[in-house]
Amino acid sequence: MLRKLLPDLYVESIYHIDFEKLKAKGIDTIVTDLDNTLVPWSETRVNQQLLDWLEQLRGKGFKVCLLSNAVESRIASFRGAMSIPGFSKAYKPLSGAFKQALALLGSEAKHTAMIGDQIFTDVLGGNRMGLYTILVVPLSKQEFIGTRAVRLFERWFLRHLAPQK
Repeated sequence: MLRKLLPDLYVESIYHIDFEKLKAKGIDTIVTDLDNTLVPWSETRVNQQLLDWLEQLRGKGFKVCLLSNAVESRIASFRGAMSIPGFSKAYKPLSGAFKQALALLGSEAKHTAMIGDQIFTDVLGGNRMGLYTILVVPLSKQEFIGTRAVRLFERWFLRHLAPQK
């Protein structure tokens, strides 16, 4: 069970991911969380740096999809601004939305990476599905109250059990 909580890669941010190395591992699909992974939790707009990052991914041949536990109204605005598909109310770490994302993109788990800022949703869900998991440092300390409580366990876990980034 402990292995399911460990990411394959732990980096500072999405901008520190070496996508050439992912390509070399056979990964061609990125499923990513939104809040505190791509944008701060309270942010309502996409910044140019993120749009450039997405364009770079597409230019390298990656398929990209959002997978978030946030409500549809929040995800819809980002899907449109970033021109990528995505799912809201994903109930991560449950597998349903992960399966939907893979089916939508025509991808297999072994060729897909999950990027997120939370161990107990993004990493656990991705690992349960057999995805390559990438944990990033949250972009903001501001977040949903339930997430703040879970962060206490995450910090302990990262300090005592997880490999350092």
